[in-house]
Amino acid sequence: MKALKANIGKSFGPSKEFLVTQEIIDQFASATQDLDPLHIDPKWAAENGPFPSTISFGFLTMSFITAMAHDVLQYEREERDGSSGFPLNYGFNKMRLIAPVPVNSKIFGIFTIKDVVERKPGQILQTYEVVVHIKGVEKPALVGEWLALWVNS
Repeated sequence: MKALKANIGKSFGPSKEFLVTQEIIDQFASATQDLDPLHIDPKWAAENGPFPSTISFGFLTMSFITAMAHDVLQYEREERDGSSGFPLNYGFNKMRLIAPVPVNSKIFGIFTIKDVVERKPGQILQTYEVVVHIKGVEKPALVGEWLALWVNS
């Protein structure tokens, strides 16, 4: 626990870049049954939407956080303070979708440890500030606080 607390304020990343293709957007739409044309119909989006192309679903952008975290945090099933275990997604304190992610954009994440708290023996709650950026765009796509619960096995 002491070693983890020593990392408060430390940033990890950027993660590798993830390409948000129309195929990925369409697969997400199918999986979630959200068939909004702003996301899945390039012709409709160009003619009727507020952007020149389709855009990622906000929840799709959020879903990349896990892969980004695995890329830069590399903590899955590692030993933590003498105990092996695994992280669980515990949720968010807050999340804001700041800028739309146009189709064929590359996104990447940066994580900063904000807090580490032992909830009970064998459970450590870690709070990360997460910022998802769009390559080549100044304004981030997403900012938030993500909670990960480390559970000893």
